[in-house]
Amino acid sequence: MKKIYNYENNMNQTVMQTIRAYFEQFNGTERKIANYILNNPEILADVTIQQLALQVDTSTATLSRFVKKIGYPSFRDFSIALAASTITETADFFGEVSDNDDTKSIIQKVFLGGSNALAETANHINATDFDIAIDWFEKADQIGFFGIGGSSIVAFNAYHKFLRTPLNVISHMDYDIQLMQAVKFDAHDVGVVISHSGRNVDTLLVADKLRENGAKVIAITSFAESPLAMRSDLVLNSLAEEVNFRNESMSSLLAQITIIDALFTLYGARHSEKTQKILDRIRPSIEETRI
Repeated sequence: MKKIYNYENNMNQTVMQTIRAYFEQFNGTERKIANYILNNPEILADVTIQQLALQVDTSTATLSRFVKKIGYPSFRDFSIALAASTITETADFFGEVSDNDDTKSIIQKVFLGGSNALAETANHINATDFDIAIDWFEKADQIGFFGIGGSSIVAFNAYHKFLRTPLNVISHMDYDIQLMQAVKFDAHDVGVVISHSGRNVDTLLVADKLRENGAKVIAITSFAESPLAMRSDLVLNSLAEEVNFRNESMSSLLAQITIIDALFTLYGARHSEKTQKILDRIRPSIEETRI
């Protein structure tokens, strides 16, 4: 069973936040455990593993595997963290909207969801992964940004930003064209494939075509064990939870766009002189479009 996080990373967030953010990766039994914990946090802090196993109707071995999967070395470490969760956890962490919310509450929850998605993503960034991505960008003949639906917005935003660099970048909103572009990539190219769930069949086909031709694949996704992540050479996680009224979480898009901003800024910092020359050439043309 693959572990989601290490114990040190989990210190940056509560048990509830980890479980909610990675709920889609759990199997049936794990979801039953997760649902019980999420619905009964106040009564679980002092229970033993045997007591919890009885309450959830599962085995102690299954519970032990579950807590290790979400990054805790033992059930005792999990219990301590769970007790802390009941103190620090605030309601509606990712901005869950209820029928009784007024306009101000809904707006605040949307902004709260966005800010928490950014905070959670930042807390679990692996700087080495970003360095690797920039290294690949520097060596690539061309870089493609691929995404469907809401993720196409992130992909095109990335294309728009990286046009300001010396890199050869491509992107397109049309799926058929994305697929054709992916087929033309080879071992000298890098494809950045963006998907909140990492489970979209069309997106996975793009990733498969990139891999078949030897291109490096970088995934930007919210689920570290999704099919897209498993098909990728490098995964940059955007941590956000899907909430009601927002099937493809806007918080996730915000985190993904910020990952793109970080990549662009890192590249610009490494190649400030070359990037500035491109900007100096582009800026006058843009100014001609303004009154």
